[in-house]
Amino acid sequence: MSYKAALRVWRGDHGRGDLADYAVEVNEGEVVLDVLHRLQATQAGDLAIRWNCKAGKCGSCSMEINGRPRLACMTRMSTFTEDEVLTITPLRTFPVIRDLVTDVSFNYAKARQIPSFTPDPSVGLGEFRMQQADVERSQEFRKCIECYLCQNTCHVIRDHAENENAFAGPRFLMRVAELEMHPADTADRRDIAQDDFGLGFCNITKCCTEVCPEHIKITDNALIPLKERVAGRRYDPLVWLGSKIARRPRSTGTPKVPDNRH
Repeated sequence: MSYKAALRVWRGDHGRGDLADYAVEVNEGEVVLDVLHRLQATQAGDLAIRWNCKAGKCGSCSMEINGRPRLACMTRMSTFTEDEVLTITPLRTFPVIRDLVTDVSFNYAKARQIPSFTPDPSVGLGEFRMQQADVERSQEFRKCIECYLCQNTCHVIRDHAENENAFAGPRFLMRVAELEMHPADTADRRDIAQDDFGLGFCNITKCCTEVCPEHIKITDNALIPLKERVAGRRYDPLVWLGSKIARRPRSTGTPKVPDNRH
């Protein structure tokens, strides 16, 4: 059973643009990306869309559908009523290249700033052992397909472009948390999480978790535990005192008493 869906699709580039109205045929079982491909084939051959796998694993077809960040290939048309108008726009947080395609290079720049995995050089290949709980935690974070829906919906950068340099966003704070919690990583990443990647900007509204297509509990399992580690390091008075004592130079023997007789 098919019907005609009313679509309002954003058309334009970084300079200017507007919503254009279309009526497109929809067949049973289709997703939004199917309908956009039909729109390309029948009415708007120059419509720009980024997509690749059409299976919810590449993260390419990120866009906003009726104001909510979604993957077009994973959003079924049956989610909406037949008389509902679908407003389809590019990700709001990133600069528009053309139509529904945005420039997400900001995210790759942030990824390059994260220090790489730092294992203990004294542990040989195949010698390290992990608890199953640690394996499962890393596996959850590595489900990320880098669709950047969490980055797009985070109001810290969505509504405040001035925060882009100081705030890495939930996807990359999750990466810092993954490395910080990894038992084989020897680097201490608590200071850079706060100072270099702006962990303090996050106020744990969970909007990033709500839009994650892989259902990663970004806030509960990554950002909050990372905040707790930073708070324990910086604001626990006993930890602070211990760090100061540890930094005092150790004596190497009996100090020489100066001879003041002359």
